[in-house]
Amino acid sequence: MVQAYIEIHMEITTDVYLGDSREKLKLLPGNSVDLVITSPPYADQRKKTYGGIHSDKYVEWFLPVSEQLLRILKPAGTFILNIKEKVVEGERSTYVMELIIEMRKQGWLWTEEFIWHKKNCYPGKWPNRFRDAWERLLQFNKNRKFNMYQDEVMVPMGDWANSRLRNLSDTDKIRDNSKVGSGFGKNISNWLDRDKAYPTNVLYLATECNNKNHSAAFPEELPEWFIKLFTREYDTVLDPFMGSGTTLIVANRMKRNSIGIDIIPEYCESVKKQLKTVDKIIKHLWKIKEQAAKEAKNDIDERCRLLRERDKKPGAVVVDLSKNQRRLIHSNEKEKCPSRRGVEPSILMTLKTKR
Repeated sequence: MVQAYIEIHMEITTDVYLGDSREKLKLLPGNSVDLVITSPPYADQRKKTYGGIHSDKYVEWFLPVSEQLLRILKPAGTFILNIKEKVVEGERSTYVMELIIEMRKQGWLWTEEFIWHKKNCYPGKWPNRFRDAWERLLQFNKNRKFNMYQDEVMVPMGDWANSRLRNLSDTDKIRDNSKVGSGFGKNISNWLDRDKAYPTNVLYLATECNNKNHSAAFPEELPEWFIKLFTREYDTVLDPFMGSGTTLIVANRMKRNSIGIDIIPEYCESVKKQLKTVDKIIKHLWKIKEQAAKEAKNDIDERCRLLRERDKKPGAVVVDLSKNQRRLIHSNEKEKCPSRRGVEPSILMTLKTKR
């Protein structure tokens, strides 16, 4: 198990680029990324960190980025954009909706909209509104057919199934079409004997509370959920506004290649340090694996030697083999013990002295 973990992670790459995403993205080859997930600076926010982009200029600022992402993303890939409009002079800004329209003109398909419900949102009150407790996660694709592994994000059925599925009516056992003529329908009996169901498009996740030296770090569960849903192991994940590097750290842990870009040198250095720590752990595990393999080989050689001695002097050798050791000897019988070919499996049972 350790060996498999190490061998996989030794092939995973994580690249960090310092600079403006609008320029650095041009360095990446076309059709090379499976998933883009990012949270760019919102309009007129994070001014101390990124300088701030006015809402009137936001679409113009972001379109060169989305143009490059359209080129880089694979045909079956997905782009997840975490963004939220702000309030300007008492009303919501429209720059997010304007951005969606312009991205569609670029060739993007606006496929879905997920909602991130912040479970630990602080209470608050304003004269004409309540505190925001959610953010958008917009899904864009290049084609209508894209990679999506829905079974990877299934959730437990919940307690409702115990009562709802206990006594089914005749209607529950057939397809019950909508009474409003929408064309939709359901068959409740299809969910009998199932312990999991597909989730909704609302994600209930707490915000990041730990200090990551970033003003808007999102929780690890957020990129993890989308990485599960839209990628497989060895796929490539890109975050063009990397920040504290949450997406890259999670992607590395989940055995995905990853690319991160940020304009702040401190963030790039911080992410590299975190990744170096992961590399140290991997190298340490690699040494453990090598030592374990060496010890296992020596043990197998010794056991085979004892079996050969038994052939020469039946009953003279006492060997107490554990279950795992018997399995190792059996699997290595042809390579390590040529003299045991054709011998009945019983020879690998615990040997006892015959007197």
